[in-house]
Amino acid sequence: MLTVVLECQDQESELAQTLSVLVAGAVEGLVSDVVVLDHGSRDGTSRVADAAGCRFHSQWDIKDIVGSARGDWLLFVEPGARPQAGWIDAIAEYIALNKLPARFTASRGYRRPFFERVGRAAPPLELGLLMPKSQALAAARSGMRLAEFVKGQKPRKLACELIPSWVASAAR
Repeated sequence: MLTVVLECQDQESELAQTLSVLVAGAVEGLVSDVVVLDHGSRDGTSRVADAAGCRFHSQWDIKDIVGSARGDWLLFVEPGARPQAGWIDAIAEYIALNKLPARFTASRGYRRPFFERVGRAAPPLELGLLMPKSQALAAARSGMRLAEFVKGQKPRKLACELIPSWVASAAR
């Protein structure tokens, strides 16, 4: 089972796009719960999370969130990111055979223009991060943001692609 964790601030539309893709994972029994961590959103982020059955936290400590995760694995993604076809099987297979963190493969259909890619570091969670709960518990520190889980990790690549969150943001 998998717990999906997203960190938001005024990203109602992007959150809805990500949650719509995660529904299939819940139906298949892979996604056990989704946790939305909010940073003072003033839009309908909380309503979207509530309507989708997510646990919504406007005040939180990451150690408590990771400790209360229902799944044995955590998937950290940015709001607006959307796993592509085959993601459920790819994650289920990876979880069954591995114990190390992993990331999605970058989408070949959605790439930043060449000059935007040159000399710029990708955001830490642009390709998500799949991590065993035990490792996340060991890494979690009070006041930590989700992107900090990536530091020091050498994640493997999952066999499926992810459309990054900047695609949804650019379409706004």
